[in-house]
Amino acid sequence: MNGSDLLLIVANVLAFGYEIARVGEDLIIGGGSLVGLMDAGALIPSLVWNQHEYWRIVTSAFLHGSAMHLAVNMYSLWAIGRFVEIAAGTPRMVTIYVASLLTAGFAIVQFGYAFTVTVGASGAIFGLLGALFAIGLKSGSAGMELVRANIGVLVINLIITFTIPGISALGHIGGLVGGFVVTWLIFARPPVTMAPVAYDNRS
Repeated sequence: MNGSDLLLIVANVLAFGYEIARVGEDLIIGGGSLVGLMDAGALIPSLVWNQHEYWRIVTSAFLHGSAMHLAVNMYSLWAIGRFVEIAAGTPRMVTIYVASLLTAGFAIVQFGYAFTVTVGASGAIFGLLGALFAIGLKSGSAGMELVRANIGVLVINLIITFTIPGISALGHIGGLVGGFVVTWLIFARPPVTMAPVAYDNRS
């Protein structure tokens, strides 16, 4: 595990502990008070627009709705993030993650329902998936193998996004697009030959 992956995972786990303290132990299995979740820092578009609580775009990306939600997202962060960090370097990987987090949140605020309560790191993680495609497209023939290896993963994740209730499609698409665009702008072709890698990120 690379340094930034570990720090991001630790930050998410610590945030979940904070959530439990605010929401209650029922949060572990997906229960608890929505008011408590809101107080902990969940993203609610009406509070961003009307109360100017823009910080919720960031805090919500470190909160989760259950222990299972946290575990799936942290596995996905480890699986995808380690490759992006190796290919792009730690500073750029963190930049991609933060940019994806922000574009996911802004997509929810701009186009989502006013009182929807959203938490989770999956928007930023979808940004890392988008980064894989940008890296692949900029990396010659080996990169195209990377793109082809992950097309099925992307399609599966998009199907899950749009068919399972409770998943923030806006957050996933916002993060995916943000991660791709930012990576395309900041990524230089790596000096080493890249082997195609496929991931199953069902967050």
